Amino acid sequence: MKYLYNYAWEKNEEHLCLMEKRALFGQEADSGSGPVESSLKIDPSRSPFIRERISVLCEGSNLEQLIDSLKELPEIQDSFKVVFIQEPDSIIDKKTRFKARRDIERRIGLELKGEADLIDPQLVFGVMKVNGKWIFGEYVKNEAVWLQHQWKPNSYSTALGTRVARAVVNIAVPDPAGKKVIDPCCGIGTVLIEGLSMGIDISGSDINHLVIPGVRENMEYFGLEGSVERRDIRDVEGDYDAAIIDLPYNLCSVITEQGQLEMFQSARRFTKRLVVVTIEKVDEVLSAAGFEITDRCIVTKGNFQREVLVCV
Repeated sequence: MKYLYNYAWEKNEEHLCLMEKRALFGQEADSGSGPVESSLKIDPSRSPFIRERISVLCEGSNLEQLIDSLKELPEIQDSFKVVFIQEPDSIIDKKTRFKARRDIERRIGLELKGEADLIDPQLVFGVMKVNGKWIFGEYVKNEAVWLQHQWKPNSYSTALGTRVARAVVNIAVPDPAGKKVIDPCCGIGTVLIEGLSMGIDISGSDINHLVIPGVRENMEYFGLEGSVERRDIRDVEGDYDAAIIDLPYNLCSVITEQGQLEMFQSARRFTKRLVVVTIEKVDEVLSAAGFEITDRCIVTKGNFQREVLVCV
């Protein structure tokens, strides 16, 4: 099965989006701004950038050829509707554009064997023209679940945004099946909540005992269950497939270069893959701790910049 993923991103998050693409689909996926085609099946709601996914069932060099290929499909057992994913070519007038979209959807729907339901369908199919060809398949839209996580009961002004946190989790653990992840400096739990909401086996800890009740309240607010405890990163035990460290940077959390080195050395002991979010240059410190930086990007918010580093 081939899957097609449509993307959308804010200008200041373009490089983070490309980094997530590389993590999820491989290096070649970040070339160009068009859809990503892959044999990998990924829930679009995992990503803050994937807009939708189409599981490709039929293709055609033109619309007529695509419609003709639909006759070979078996009868659809569930009720369905068809949506056209993009605006028809060369149509400017809004009324004409709407009519053209509906005409394509109607023509596709009439060729499908089964029960159409435009109000409450059990299945949604998408049709789209991409790279000069027409495709048809099962359509899944991103539910943007991270948006509700912006309204957690406890938050810090310096915490990662939920979109950035969600992308960082995907970069750290692109294939989460059977993987254990840790956020050993979890703060108020922004990364932890995004990981748990995706069903990832992620635990959190922080040296500051004052934040732990707030993290637990945030998790409970969204109906999430996971492990979070007060603990120094130097006391973390066990092995983890990936770790995420958002280096503290406010006036109350100034960390010396030696302190950074001890944090990264501790991480080196319990994980082989580390994603670091930082506002400072830490290349030399990471190298001294035994890590190699394999990918990096800048995320901006106004005049504020963070760097995301993937280390092994």
